[in-house]
Amino acid sequence: MGKSTGFLEYKRELPALNPVAVRIKDHKEFIQSISKIKVEKQAARCMDCGVPFCHSGCPLGNNIPDFNDMVYKDNWKAAYEILVSTNNFPEFTGRICPAPCEASCVLSINKEPTAIELIEKSIIERAYQEGWVKPNIPLIRSDKKVAVIGSGPAGLAAAAQLNSAGYTVTVFERSDRIGGLLRYGIPNFKLEKTVIDRRLDMMRAAGILFKTNAEVGRNIPTDSVLNDYDAVLLSGGSTIPRDVPIKGRDLKGVYFALDFLRQQNKRNEGDKIEKKDDILAKDKHVLVIGGGDTGSDCVGTSIRQKAKSVLQIELLVKPPTDFNPVTPWPQYPAILKTSSSQKEGCEREWSVLTKEFIGDKNGQLKAVKLVDIKWENRSFEEIEGSEREIPCDLAFLAVGFLHPQHDGLINELGVDLDERKNVKTNGYQTSKAGIFAAGDMRRGQSLVVHAISEGREAAHKIDIYLSGSSVLESKDSSLISVVD
Repeated sequence: MGKSTGFLEYKRELPALNPVAVRIKDHKEFIQSISKIKVEKQAARCMDCGVPFCHSGCPLGNNIPDFNDMVYKDNWKAAYEILVSTNNFPEFTGRICPAPCEASCVLSINKEPTAIELIEKSIIERAYQEGWVKPNIPLIRSDKKVAVIGSGPAGLAAAAQLNSAGYTVTVFERSDRIGGLLRYGIPNFKLEKTVIDRRLDMMRAAGILFKTNAEVGRNIPTDSVLNDYDAVLLSGGSTIPRDVPIKGRDLKGVYFALDFLRQQNKRNEGDKIEKKDDILAKDKHVLVIGGGDTGSDCVGTSIRQKAKSVLQIELLVKPPTDFNPVTPWPQYPAILKTSSSQKEGCEREWSVLTKEFIGDKNGQLKAVKLVDIKWENRSFEEIEGSEREIPCDLAFLAVGFLHPQHDGLINELGVDLDERKNVKTNGYQTSKAGIFAAGDMRRGQSLVVHAISEGREAAHKIDIYLSGSSVLESKDSSLISVVD
């Protein structure tokens, strides 16, 4: 490494955020820029570890010390080339990844870790500015075609990889715009959609075909896809949300979190929402049920819509604030985290059970009955005397997703499902020849960085299936893989 003492000389420094009072006025990204020199100093903090645990901490296996070294040496183009050799979309992961690589950084044992996510985002933004990001057009185009069903991060990553290997790739998306979870699940203040569009322009220029409003198994016949393509990748995501089936669930004002987030993202795109369908938090008491990232996104969106109050509750116990012996280094720590949205003005409570949604005579939600619980041996009991009603006009269910949609495509294909009702695979191959699966549809609800990794690995397997060998990168094999 170019600066062997950098971790001793420089402290971790991240870009400033726009003040809360400023950033909640719109839905734009609010992380301020940081100078090139400061980023290079952050890269200098990389320790040149004998065993770089950040490699295994990153689901993509990014060559982190190598691109850090190039940034420190002011060779940003080389850093970019190293980064994109393992990550198709660093502009996405550099914004919305929880950075498990930083949790496994050796420096984090007794200091703050290297600012890997910042460096990654800085590299890709510099690359766009300098014109280094170009369409990856294959030198030779195969006569074989692959259908990718679902345009979330897994599908897009697989499409990019397969296109680079020379296949003609068509991505089918049932929604009106490409991007899946990136487009309609992640708020603009975390990922502005111009960032997605910029990448899609490159992918189209590289020869990838995109079809929107195209739901295979609905308005696109499943048989036509099977007949027209040599391989099919299922990457539709885990789209069936977990419900809270309690009394009052059918009241107006109780919604799944993604319905709320999707609607605001459509407004941001300029789409008109019918007044009768509006889900708006303005001047309302909002309850967010679920303490994860999706719940946090509901918090930030509600605050930007000028909610009267926002309360976020979690069924599980409050995690420790600094160290959890259950998840020692280099594991991703199960400790208390406070998102930027949660810092904008919400209340948070843990070990709280939702008992009942209470409505008025018109069927409109007006209150919620809650009770505190006590956990013991993975089960809980209600705490006597803690039951209470709170005023509530809007309740958002952000308690995760169960499995992919079975009705339509999956049922028509007849592929096997696993015990969690996800698509069952063996090396990304489903029970049907030529049909593969990747991302949340295969592994269950997970991180965007896992989805990108899954898409890349699935593309590697599809390449072997179609050609007998593959030069596509894979974490689980050597550079060149040949079918047995």
